[in-house]
Amino acid sequence: MPANLTPQYYAAEDAYKKASSVEEKIEALQEMLAVIPKHKGTEKIQADLKRRLSKLREEGEKKAKTARFNPFSIEKQGAGQGIIVGFPNAGKSSLLATMTKAKAKIAAYPFTTTLPLTGMMPYKDILIQLVDTPPLTSEGAPPGLLNTLRGGDLLLIVIDAGSDDCLEQVEKTLSFLTEKRVIQKEIKQNNLPDQPVQDERKYLPYIIVANKMDLQNSEDNLTILNELMPGLTLTGISLKEKTGLDSLKDRIFQALSIIRVYTRAPGKQPDMENPFVLKKGGTVLDLAYNIHRDFPERLKNARVWGSAKFDGQTVARDYVLEDGDIVELNIG
Repeated sequence: MPANLTPQYYAAEDAYKKASSVEEKIEALQEMLAVIPKHKGTEKIQADLKRRLSKLREEGEKKAKTARFNPFSIEKQGAGQGIIVGFPNAGKSSLLATMTKAKAKIAAYPFTTTLPLTGMMPYKDILIQLVDTPPLTSEGAPPGLLNTLRGGDLLLIVIDAGSDDCLEQVEKTLSFLTEKRVIQKEIKQNNLPDQPVQDERKYLPYIIVANKMDLQNSEDNLTILNELMPGLTLTGISLKEKTGLDSLKDRIFQALSIIRVYTRAPGKQPDMENPFVLKKGGTVLDLAYNIHRDFPERLKNARVWGSAKFDGQTVARDYVLEDGDIVELNIG
């Protein structure tokens, strides 16, 4: 069966041949996998691409372990990691300082932040890590920043809602992140326009944070943004007046797609202060693994309070948990 490879595939293949770094080769292979037609005639090519991609990733990990200290490499902590991005003076550092109490350097002039800075944001009974980053510009991003962005769980795109160029800030930021394949742009096959192409890359969800809603033009600017970019979800805040912050925290938690699960030992009260954090869709078996690696093999069933039909209901190992559930594991 002929492969019938598309022009997009050949363009990605050409980019792979010209690539000089491991990162560029990985990006080109991911693009080839994304745009290659999916049928029997390309199965061997797909398998070869995946093999090469796996080998390059291993090579990249080995280089990373032996490389010198990288100030743009941020170790994940807490229940999730939100990366703050945006243009100069939009309020990125102020957002970090306000939400986490981190000692961010804040000034009225641009490029105050030159390296990533972290802080922990309290949300109910968990902590979420926020990372402030050097600003984006019309020329792009500082070297090393892309890896920081791709390593996160969520992007917080901060814009100055009171500025006349807030629309430009949104367009340029989204365009840059899409071009660099940090956020997803829907890709479709030429011959099947209604069928999305399978794409194995990791894309990040994002929230557009419209700061400076206390300024006079901010409401009008957001109205214009919603009209020109329908479907865009905006969260308005004012760091100066401390408004909209609780709503933003809720949005961050929801966008991370995580749940909090509490445990209790048989015959005892549940521990409501130290929840386990799972991804949405997590099961009783996932919880057991998070508690102790030996538990999944020994797990018989569990009792659940919260999402179950009745409190203390016995459920199977594959029972899907929800945020706020209390679970008692039956370990054999």
